[in-house]
Amino acid sequence: MLKKLGTYLLQAVVRFIDFFYPPLRKWLSLELYHYLACGCLNAVQDWLLYSFFYNIVLRRQIVDLGFFAFEPHSAALIMVTPITFFVGFSFSKYITFRGSEIKTHWQLVRYALILTINFMVSWGCIKLLVEGIGLYPTPSKMITTVITTLISFLLQKYYSFRKHGRNEQLD
Repeated sequence: MLKKLGTYLLQAVVRFIDFFYPPLRKWLSLELYHYLACGCLNAVQDWLLYSFFYNIVLRRQIVDLGFFAFEPHSAALIMVTPITFFVGFSFSKYITFRGSEIKTHWQLVRYALILTINFMVSWGCIKLLVEGIGLYPTPSKMITTVITTLISFLLQKYYSFRKHGRNEQLD
C-alpha cells in the first residue's frame, strides 16, 4: 500500500511539472527541466520547513543539548536535512535520472555523499551569511540553496545517477 501511494504521488508530481514543459521544450532537455522543476519543488519545501522549524518549533532559541549548543539557524538546518534528503533522492531517482542503471543502494550512498558535501557548504554559507554578514536566516538559506543546487546537479548527473558508460561496472 505504501509503495502504491509513493508511485501515485510521484506520478502526480510528474503530471504536474510536465504540464509546464511544452513552452520550454525549445530551451531545455526533459532531464534538465525535470531536475530544475523537482529542485524548485524541493527547495520551496525546504525553505518552508526551514522557516517553520526556525520560527515556530525552535522559536529562534538556542538548542542546548547540555554538552553542545546549536544556534537556531544551524539546528533548523539539521532538522530539515533528512526530509530534504528523502524528497530530493526520490525526485532524482524516480523522476529526473530514471535512465541510470546503477543499483539503488549505490545511488543512495552516492547521493548521501553529495548531501554531506552540500550540508557542509550550506552550514558554512549560513554561518557566514547570518553570523558574519548579519543577514536573516531564511534569506541566507535561500542564497545557500542556489549555490548547493549548482553543485548538486553536476554531482548527481555525473556521479550518483550517471548513465551506464562503456567502461563502468554496475556493481
